Formats: sequence, C-alpha cells, structure tokens
Amino acid sequence: MKTLLPTALVGSYSQPEWLIDRKKLAGRFPPRVRAKELWRVAPEFLEQAQDDATILAIRDQERAGLDIITDGEMRRESYSNRFATALDGVDIDSPGTALDRSGHPNPVPRVVGPIRRRHPVEVRDVQFLRANTDRMIKMTVPGPFTMSQQAQDDYYKDPENLALDYAAAVNAEIKDLFAAGADIVQVDEPYMQARPEKARQYGLKALNRALDDITGTSAVHICFGYAAIIHERPLGYSFLPELEQSAAQQVSIETAQSSLDTSVLQKLPSKTIILGVLDLSNMKVETPEAVAARIRRALPYVPADRIIVAPDCGLKYLPRDVAFGKMKAMVEGARIVRKELADKQAAD
Repeated sequence: MKTLLPTALVGSYSQPEWLIDRKKLAGRFPPRVRAKELWRVAPEFLEQAQDDATILAIRDQERAGLDIITDGEMRRESYSNRFATALDGVDIDSPGTALDRSGHPNPVPRVVGPIRRRHPVEVRDVQFLRANTDRMIKMTVPGPFTMSQQAQDDYYKDPENLALDYAAAVNAEIKDLFAAGADIVQVDEPYMQARPEKARQYGLKALNRALDDITGTSAVHICFGYAAIIHERPLGYSFLPELEQSAAQQVSIETAQSSLDTSVLQKLPSKTIILGVLDLSNMKVETPEAVAARIRRALPYVPADRIIVAPDCGLKYLPRDVAFGKMKAMVEGARIVRKELADKQAAD
C-alpha cells in the first residue's frame, strides 16, 4: 500500500566533523572546482571514511523514520562539483571564474572542449546505498542548466549548446543510476530560479534533454540557495510554473523559509510536489505541529497523494544534531496530517 505524504530529504545530510572541515565548508561559497582541502581524512582512507559516513547518514534517516532514503551526499564537497569536474572538456587545473547566484565571483570549471561523460560518476554511490537499506532510494545529480551557469565557456561560445551537451552527459548518468537500482533520480537546478530569463530561453530544453527516454521516476529541485549562505529569501519563485512543461514527474520546492504563497502549486497540476517544510535558516528544531501546519498550507492546492514531505533544501550546512532533530520533526509532522486525513476520510 502506498504511503500517504511520504518523507524524504532533498539530497544532502550533515557531514560528520571527523570527515569534513565544516568551518571551512561554511566559510565559503559552495565549491564548483575540486576542494580537497575540505576533507579531514588522508586520501588513501577517504573512500572508506566516506562509506562509513554514508552508512551513518542512511541509519539516521531510517531512525528518523524517512520513507525515501538518500546517501546524504557524504562523498561530495558540493552538490554539483563532484559530477561537473569528472567530465571531459573541462580544465579543472586552470579554473575560470563565474558569478555565483549572489553576484560574487567564484572559481569554476573552464570549458576547453566538448563536454562528454567519460565514465559513470555516481553508480557506485547508488549501489552502496541500495546495498545498505531496504527502503526506497533517491540519488541526486546536478542539472545541465545549472552546471552551464557554473562554468567559464572558452569553447562553445553558445550557452544553449553548452547546456545541451551537459544535458547529454546527465542523461547518460541518469540511465546508469536507474540501472544500478535508484528508485528516484533528482536533477538539481537551483540556477533556474537564480537566472529565470536564461532558464526560459534554453534551461527547460536542457532539462528535458537530460530526462529524454528515462524510464524511472525523475524529480527536479529548484530553490533560493542554501540558507547558510544566501540569507535573503524572495517571497515567490521567478521560475516555477514553467516546470509543468518539464519531463520530471516531481518538483521540489521550498515553502518554509520564504513563507511561500502555496497557491502557486496549482500551476503544476500534473506534478508530484516535494514540499519543503523545514526552515534551514533557523537552528531551532521545529515542533511536529509547526511542520504539520506547513503541510496543511499546501493541501487546498495539491491533493495529499501528490505530496512528498521534505526539507526546503539540503541539510548539508546544519549541525548533525539539528539536522536529525528537524528530520524527526518532519516525519512526526507528516504523521499528524496523515492521521487527520485518515480520520476525515473515515468520518466521510
């Protein structure tokens, strides 16, 4: 029987202090090139340490009661750089510069040739996750439009063609992730919100190319940026109704931090909504009742059977005890609303 209001992370979980230097992580913008200096573990032991941290992340999600499990992105310095720097066509030793969504310059991969995926990047991650939980699993990949915005193009001189070649690489990766056992693959496209005009020109085309001929369940995540880094939240999305035209079956949005007017969800009538209900700008752990109230805000506009309950964004920048507490409150809040809906149905 399908669980009503299933719970999941958007992707990342809090990495342990023994694995990554969290002060260095928090003191900079998310890295676009490799940032090996963030790891506390010697290179020869790093994969084993990342595996151990992944098991901790899986067990924390299971203990909290989540229905859909991710690997917590324990092996990543940022949500995008692990995949983006593994592709042919980029010079990561002589990086370029691009403006971050906040307007600050950031070192980025420099595109010097055709973007191609030379080998699977996250397949072992999925296999490891699948081997260590019997619950439904989700893996995340950076989106082609976002990666194209996080690069310096010294080769294509055509932003659409650059994005479409990133999309072909993502498409090949997604197919391999499903073959390796993923139940859901989520494409992270925060720059569609940050740069809506370009997203309208070719971003949606690139996303749909990335999802072309995909047989599994796909999701797309857009957001206003990590709350630890981007402090100002707009009241609404500059790019959201357009995703009704995307091939993704699920759309992940944030509602808690921005107090989003959830009536906009009516403009995504065919999509399952991954509903962000945890405020990641606040270190205080929500009560289950506060989470339940945020879920109820969406119900006038989206039926409960089209909602997955999640945090607003990744939990990467939260202390682990706070991340776990929020996750548990999210599960309990979903349980409250689930019972209310069951009681109402029984009364009817």
